[in-house]
Amino acid sequence: MAKAAKRLVICVDNSGYEVSLERRKIYLSLPDAKAESLGQVRVIDESGEDYLYPKKAFVEVALPQPIRRAVLDAA
Repeated sequence: MAKAAKRLVICVDNSGYEVSLERRKIYLSLPDAKAESLGQVRVIDESGEDYLYPKKAFVEVALPQPIRRAVLDAA
């Protein structure tokens, strides 16, 4: 079975989640089909754990491969 690609997302709205999320910060999003169908996204937040957040609070970002690799290595 193929491993699902990790997605990088930028937080654009942290209303109600100010302690857990920073606006304009890149986060790692984990695949979660059920959450997606409910309008949510699974994100590794400031606690280092993954939680569900409203999908509308994030924008997926496509980075050039060397930069993407560097970001993922630093995560």
